[in-house]
Amino acid sequence: MKTFIYNQKGEKTDKEIELPKEVFEVPLSYDFLHQVVVSQASNRRQKIAKVKDRSEVRGGGRKPWRQKGTGRARHGSTRSPIWRGGGVTFGPDTLKVFKKIIPKKMKRKALFMVLSQKAKDQLIFVLDELKIERIKTKAVYEMLDKFFLKKGTGLIITSKKDENIFKSARNIAKVKVIEAKDLNALDLMSYKYIIMPKESIKVIKETFIK
Repeated sequence: MKTFIYNQKGEKTDKEIELPKEVFEVPLSYDFLHQVVVSQASNRRQKIAKVKDRSEVRGGGRKPWRQKGTGRARHGSTRSPIWRGGGVTFGPDTLKVFKKIIPKKMKRKALFMVLSQKAKDQLIFVLDELKIERIKTKAVYEMLDKFFLKKGTGLIITSKKDENIFKSARNIAKVKVIEAKDLNALDLMSYKYIIMPKESIKVIKETFIK
């Protein structure tokens, strides 16, 4: 599959690039992709929901009243789950494990499926180079505006760690920067458009084709 190469002004050049067949021409399987993406999302899930059970709630050490003779129901602690201010029964805690194991081959294949579909739908913009001289959000914003900002979200894939690009794009809404070696199906699915220099294609192939 061939695609046009653009410059940073959003203009098509007279050059084309051949996209690797093993990366950009993989048939799409919705069930397979769903399984991998859900697993990756689950692995990123943070265990932040937490309640206290009756052993963790402060107080309640003294029996509220004597066992017999009051005419009231017997109670041993004011921190029982049936009391106001007591512990919570069967509430969420940080012991639950959300992690799911995904074989590397499955993650790799899912990544290629998404890249292939985006290439097929012409949602990938390949640049001759991606470079800014200094950290400047406006420069990156104006460049992206020529490609997709008014039409949807975008993922910038760099061939290597570029502080100028990362720091310039971090305050732009609905845009994320990621290195080619860290690419995954979940991030690709989270953004509509992809913009990357042609060097990134080489890094993707070297990293994931083994």
